[in-house]
Amino acid sequence: MNNIIAEFLDYLACVKKYSAHTINAYQRDIADMLKFYAIYRGADILPHDMGTADTTVFRAWMADRVRRHMTHKSTARALAALRTFYKFLRKTHQIQNEYIELIAAPKVPRTLSKAIESTDVADMHDAISVIDSNCQWIAARDWALVVVLFGCGLRVSEALGLTNRDVASRPDTLRIVGKGSKERLIPVLPAVYDAIDAYIAVRPDGNGPDDPLFCSVRGHVMTARMAQKVVEKLRHYLQLPDYVTPHALRHTFATALLSDGADLRTLQELLGHSSLSTTQLYTRVNMAEISKIYNNAHPRAGMDDDE
Repeated sequence: MNNIIAEFLDYLACVKKYSAHTINAYQRDIADMLKFYAIYRGADILPHDMGTADTTVFRAWMADRVRRHMTHKSTARALAALRTFYKFLRKTHQIQNEYIELIAAPKVPRTLSKAIESTDVADMHDAISVIDSNCQWIAARDWALVVVLFGCGLRVSEALGLTNRDVASRPDTLRIVGKGSKERLIPVLPAVYDAIDAYIAVRPDGNGPDDPLFCSVRGHVMTARMAQKVVEKLRHYLQLPDYVTPHALRHTFATALLSDGADLRTLQELLGHSSLSTTQLYTRVNMAEISKIYNNAHPRAGMDDDE
């Protein structure tokens, strides 16, 4: 099985163009199922055994994940990874299994992180100046990162994937390569470039055209964890809620556009969502705000109809 799994992971990387993070998640999920299946059968799993697993096996595996306190979201993702693996087995090794398609994924509530108040985002500038007061270029970098996430609505991985060449000469739009290697164009406000230029002006090195725009103290590309720590420090310093994360900055960008009248199709393209249903989650936030305003301001809000 190890050779087949290695082939599958290579297929995900070279053919499907999945990110390393996604590939690692698929590997963990499939390994989890194979470990359970081996215990269930009382023997090591051989390739042909994958074709004999039935609904009882798959449901027992999912039940075992519940006992291990795995979330519905985690199990739904693991089941999706397993289905992809079975499609690969059918195409490349003629291993068929019709039972996997009979298994329903656990229902996962669609949730979305809250938007950050615009005043809180503005306060982050002064907070960064204090937090990074010992290093001017780090302060400029962190503020530029916040502005890019908030002003362009990028995923953290997309922002950290930018190079100096991408922002040279301040182009009106950025060409972003998102999930699944899908490209999209993002308009850039002058304020975003102002923050980037201020950062580049004081950055000590890493000024080659193909160097990463956002680099670490050692000159390497910033990692997602580094970006998370930047926002964590700001959250703690400003005593903001736990939902204030790098992704919440992207969410704030989307919510602001929707509130200003952007249509869902345009928002879908700007965010790089493959499905419009994902983008439609933002309408729930907008309607919630409308309801909140109504309940707080309308003179008859909360009254019974017969009053």
